[in-house]
Amino acid sequence: MSPVKNDHITVNTQNSIRIVNAEGTVIYIDPLGISGEPADADLILITHSHYDHFSPEDIAKIRKPSTKYVIPKSMIGDMEKIGASMMDYVSMEEGDRIGLAGVYISAVPAYNKLKPFHPRRNGWLGYVIDCDGLKIYAAGDTDALKENTSISCDLALIPIGGTYTMNAREAASFVNELRPAAVIPTHYGSIVGKPSDFEEFKRRVEEGIEVIQKLSF
Repeated sequence: MSPVKNDHITVNTQNSIRIVNAEGTVIYIDPLGISGEPADADLILITHSHYDHFSPEDIAKIRKPSTKYVIPKSMIGDMEKIGASMMDYVSMEEGDRIGLAGVYISAVPAYNKLKPFHPRRNGWLGYVIDCDGLKIYAAGDTDALKENTSISCDLALIPIGGTYTMNAREAASFVNELRPAAVIPTHYGSIVGKPSDFEEFKRRVEEGIEVIQKLSF
């Protein structure tokens, strides 16, 4: 299997992801720890309202007047914190699909089954982004949910740090069922998890799935 194109994707820290498509559209997911003030975001996708995923300070560094936001419906009340009007954002619930700025975005569930940190009732989300013919699944903060193993994706960004999400072992089992062509682990090595989680995760992922390291420590 040929490697999956991924040089247009960066992971800054935690679940802070930046994607640039062939048309130059810049998409951020959960921006955090942004250096400088690039003011280059065409789209900002927020998975949920925890401080390490919804950071008004970092959003201020990347937004521009035309920036559009994609958020869970339950976060509408939070948008005033970043000065966004109703014209600036699209709210989604799991199962929704929208087209925005030349890409298609589908909302999928992201929650903890037993842990209290991300209850399903909050309606927080992961996203599948259809970009340049590549389906990119950004899981957000979630457990390994059986219902999500049927998601069709070429590349998955999956949390592996444990505590608030699946750990390296659970994430590998989930990915082995999901069967993307490639996976980028996120959400480890800083606030939760440790850098060595990457090696455990990689060791447990089955052959035929490319494991790509984007976070560095």
